[in-house]
Amino acid sequence: MGAQLIDHKGGVWSIAVPIPDNPLGHTLVHLLETDRGPVLIDTGWDDPDSWDTLVAGVTACGFALTDLHGVLITHHHPDHHGLSAKVREASGAWIAMHAADAAVVHRTRAAVPGQWLDHLIAKLVAAGAPDEHLARLRDARAKGRSGRRPPGRQAALPDRDIAPGELLDLPGRRLRAVWTPGHTPGHVCLHLEEEHPGARADTGAGTGAGAGAAAGAGTSRIPRQGGHGQGRGYGRLFSGDHLLPGITPHIGLYEDPDEATSTDPLGDYLDSLERVARLAPAEVLPAHQHAFTDAGGRVRELIAHHEERLSGLRALLREPLTPWEIAVRMEWNRPWEQIPYGSRNIAVSEAEAHLRRLVKLGQVEQMERAVDGGPARYQAV
Repeated sequence: MGAQLIDHKGGVWSIAVPIPDNPLGHTLVHLLETDRGPVLIDTGWDDPDSWDTLVAGVTACGFALTDLHGVLITHHHPDHHGLSAKVREASGAWIAMHAADAAVVHRTRAAVPGQWLDHLIAKLVAAGAPDEHLARLRDARAKGRSGRRPPGRQAALPDRDIAPGELLDLPGRRLRAVWTPGHTPGHVCLHLEEEHPGARADTGAGTGAGAGAAAGAGTSRIPRQGGHGQGRGYGRLFSGDHLLPGITPHIGLYEDPDEATSTDPLGDYLDSLERVARLAPAEVLPAHQHAFTDAGGRVRELIAHHEERLSGLRALLREPLTPWEIAVRMEWNRPWEQIPYGSRNIAVSEAEAHLRRLVKLGQVEQMERAVDGGPARYQAV
């Protein structure tokens, strides 16, 4: 199978690995050459076509799969971490991930049948989901269709931790880990602290075996978008799902059934955006869509988007509402009636993340729940 490939110069490539039945289309898996061999940043969804595309892409970069030295995972979601086990088995490469997301992988693998459905049903009941929505989940639970566990049931356990601020052990490269929680608790961006090749006179100069291999058999070019950013900012940022050029990443509740404290994923995300803006990279290489410049401008757009949503929620909460009622009234990319069943659960989680931010800011409070254990309701202070 052919691979859609971009040579970003300077020993950096991206391979578009398809995500089956998903409007995102593909995950951009990045290959980074090092003096010890190539390293992948993310791996893509665990699917036969995706695997064939990834292997073809590595080959088109001028390497054999057995040349891979390591795998750096930006976060645990299956479109990023799904093929990690197969890559490790085929190449012997190590897998590295932030400890907070590694804990999610451990928890998911250890989940007993039905545990995830029980947790999801309880969360939706507390959020005020109507019986007609809950009926499908309860039916699945009663019929023992508890195989509907969260994706990643067999996800690979990492061999190494990615520590915040760490300069990773990649000979010949300066790649620093930047902890950017929000989309997941352990999401990391990776800052390549090297001069952007577009700033050099010889922009065609690459490094290592893959530098001239872009025209390998079975490849087709994706048009470069966003430019090089010569003279602006420093280095390049592999941003995973944290910073995307035209998509607002999902910020929902961290999915921990045993959570003892009330986390604030949206607050984490907004803080992480500020951290990335201060880096001022010359170019951002995200895991979806395309490379782009002006990271600071995109950060400002995302912060303004969430501030607008928070303001809209405060206006809605002049009257007491449940998280489900709030989600129904919020603006999405389509009317609520057109949002698929499973996506409504995600929308409610995102509404709750915004509620937690407002509660933490002291602008909204949770009302006392009814004696009969009715759903939680919130109101502006």
